[in-house]
Amino acid sequence: MDRTPPPPLIDRRQLLALGAATGAAALMAGCSFPSLPMPGRQAPAADPAYRRAAASHLYRRYPDRIYQGRLPAMLYAIGVLEVVVEGSGRVGSFKWLRAPSHAPEVVTQIERLVRDAAPFPSPGSRTSYIDTWLWDRSGRFQLDTLTEGQLQV
Repeated sequence: MDRTPPPPLIDRRQLLALGAATGAAALMAGCSFPSLPMPGRQAPAADPAYRRAAASHLYRRYPDRIYQGRLPAMLYAIGVLEVVVEGSGRVGSFKWLRAPSHAPEVVTQIERLVRDAAPFPSPGSRTSYIDTWLWDRSGRFQLDTLTEGQLQV
């Protein structure tokens, strides 16, 4: 009969922390590759100040479409959109980084809102910015840049 003492017990939090640290280290080790320019990148990314200026512009342009207060815990759609803005403020193009595929009507509405909001504040030279659209079932939205947060479940 084996009389070795059992290993010491660790609680669930310690186990999760150990697993997270080990997994993160493995992920970082496995994913370390040199930073390369992204192919097809149309414009340098905007600084955070321009992202705020663009979000504020959309809020001023569509005050009746902004969801006031904290968003509900369950949103109808979330989309991440990259917008290229020409030096004049004209919308050059946009690209969905995460489109709400279950709600194609939201994709269409957001694209129309962005196009119709032009001209944006002039960035001086061609630039792009990325923002996350948080869309409520009512058709009102907040942008992640200026969100008031969400209610807890």
